[in-house]
This record gives sequence, structure tokens and C-alpha cells, in this order.
Amino acid sequence: MRPLRAQVRAYEAELIAFRRDLHRHPELGRQEFRTTRLLRERLVAAGLDPRPLPGGTGLLVDLVPPGTEVGTPLLAFRADIDALPIEDAKSEVPYRSTVPGCAHACGHDVHTSVVLGTALVLADALREGRLRQPVRLIFQPAEEMMPGGALDVIAAGGMEGVGRIFAVHCDPKVVVGRIGLRTGAITSACDALVLSLDGPGGHTARPHLTTDLVTAIGRLAADLPGALARRMDPRWGVSLVWGRIESGSAPNVIPQHAELEGTVRCLELAGWREVPDALHELIGAMAEIHRAKWSLDYKRGVPPVVNEAETIAQLDMAMTRQFGGEGEGVVEETEQSLGGEDFSWYLEHAPGALARLGVRAPHETAVRDLHQGRFDVDERAIAIGVELFGSLALEYGHC
Repeated sequence: MRPLRAQVRAYEAELIAFRRDLHRHPELGRQEFRTTRLLRERLVAAGLDPRPLPGGTGLLVDLVPPGTEVGTPLLAFRADIDALPIEDAKSEVPYRSTVPGCAHACGHDVHTSVVLGTALVLADALREGRLRQPVRLIFQPAEEMMPGGALDVIAAGGMEGVGRIFAVHCDPKVVVGRIGLRTGAITSACDALVLSLDGPGGHTARPHLTTDLVTAIGRLAADLPGALARRMDPRWGVSLVWGRIESGSAPNVIPQHAELEGTVRCLELAGWREVPDALHELIGAMAEIHRAKWSLDYKRGVPPVVNEAETIAQLDMAMTRQFGGEGEGVVEETEQSLGGEDFSWYLEHAPGALARLGVRAPHETAVRDLHQGRFDVDERAIAIGVELFGSLALEYGHC
């Protein structure tokens, strides 16, 4: 057995128990006080010196070999620690969430356990003189909140001195023991918007004397996504989808106010930057046709995660050398997703990549998808993630 694998195996049962404890006690973004406390206690017990973020949730911890020159870039590994406002529907497992309406339905408990395990393995390596490059571990709050807790980490100096950054995200479509990689955009930019229309209102018998807001909001709901798509380069993958439309309270009254709420997603940074101006221009032209006053509350969410080629090559090498050679490939090419991920903010400060960690049990044919109450994982994925990150820090990763 490879020495690193034996090291990881020594911590595996503890890490699975830690993950199950987090799963039983999930916490929403910027409320992860218990999670932060448990992480800090275990890191201190391992001889490390974690630094809490100013908001009280989330931690940074550096492992620096003696004699490291000042200014040597750090290799960083990130975990997100928050849960989702969703009911846990897994009544058959002992680690079901005990918090009503809150669950780790996106695998952040796994990500956290992977980076914790990486900390324990690298703390051993540091004491034994086997860690040759400085490492920063990031336990980040509020990934599920736009524009994301990554900005909290960055504001606290969490990316200062970082030369390269890695992360994994659970993927229930990928079998445990494998990872999915992609160079370039792997997730989408995601912004939120609320479009408001206003008019004087009136009687439905006399629509010509007022502003018919129901017709106006209906036309904008139907026509604006297509108009935006024709304004953007189709290779950018811009997608405007509405989630809420609201107007009126009586069948014979033309209302004075109407609203549309939705999201804009985009796979390219160039498109992400152009969308707000294009929307303002298009809405203005459409609203004028209906004589409606309008306002747009456009909230920037996250840019796309654009994986850097050299970082992907390091992940590929580490995964293949640690787990390959057994008659089956362990790395697969993964598809782009229109989901948002605030890991993208880190990539504005250093090159890096997000890999998809296989968590589906080999015997399972149904996919327990992310953001659903029955989401669950094959917990062997935790040790695989730790070994992958540990091998990057000790052998295959560099800034």
C-alpha cells in the first residue's frame, strides 16, 4: 500500500464520522458557528493554528515548512461548509438532518471532510519533514448565498500569497473512485434580476386609457429571453429564465404594478460582462411600446468557473498516478453546467480548477441529484478526495 494511502486510511473512519455529524447538524450560510467550532478544535488538536474569518464562521489555516522563503506561493485547497434550506428526505439513514428545513443536499459536508482530512495528513507530513511547499486550507462559509462567501475569504486576505487553488465538488453522476475534469468553463455565471413595471392602472373596460401592465409583463416574459439571446454571441451560452411573475388582484382591474423575477446564466466572462447593459436597452425599448415605466434590480451573483489548463493537468496526473493502473481509467471529461459556483471569485486572484468528485455507489442506477432532499453519497469518496489533495500537496501540485 502506498504510504499516503495508509495515512489516509488511518483517518478514514474519523472523517466519515465527522461528515455524518455535520450532516445531522447542518447550518446555513454565515450561521456555521458549530461547524466552525468543530473544525477549529480538530485542527488545533492536530497542532495547527486556524484563523477564524471576521464574521465568526469559516477558517484559514496555513502549513508552512521550516525554512520556507518569504514570498513563496502557497498551494490552496478550498472547502465550502454551509448547507441548504431544504428538507432532508432520507428517513432510512442514522445521519439524517436533525434541523427542520435544512440539509447538506449539495455535498458540502463531504467537501469539508475532504479538506479537514487533507489538513490532518499534511500536519503529519509537516511534523515529519515531508511537506516541501507551503499550503493554505480554506474553510469557506456561505457558498450558497449570492455573491458568495468566497468574497468574505478574499476580503480577509485569504488569497494573499496563493499561487494556485484547487477544489472538488460532489457529482452524483460520477461513480466513486473517479473524478470529472474539464479545461475552461465548467460552471456558469449566475445573476439574479427583478424587473418591475408600473402604470396608472384602470378598468379592464378601458385599456386604451391606461397602461395594460398584464399584457406588458406577459410580452416581456415571453419575448425578452429570445431578444437577449439574439443580442449575445450564441457561443456564450446566455440563458435568461423566469421563476416568478406577479401582477393584479381582480379580474376587472388593470393593476398599477407588475414584477418578473429570474436568473441570467452565462458560460463566458465576455457575455457575463455585457448582459446588464443589453438588458437595460432591450427592456427600455419593450416597455416604451406599452407605455410602462420600468426599473431593473440586477444583482451580480458569480462569474463562471474557468478551469486553468495547467491546474487540470496536475489534477489529472495526481488522480491517475494515485488510483490508475488497475485496468480502468479514473479520470473522465465532464460537461459544462449552468449552475453557479463562487469558487470563480478565487480564480480572479490565482489560477486554479474545480474537479467533480465521484460520489455515486457503483450499484446505484438512480442518480440522487444535488439540491434534492434524498441526496446522499458513497462515503468512500472522502478518502479518495483526501488522497488526491494530499498527493497534490506532497508530490504532483505546484504553483
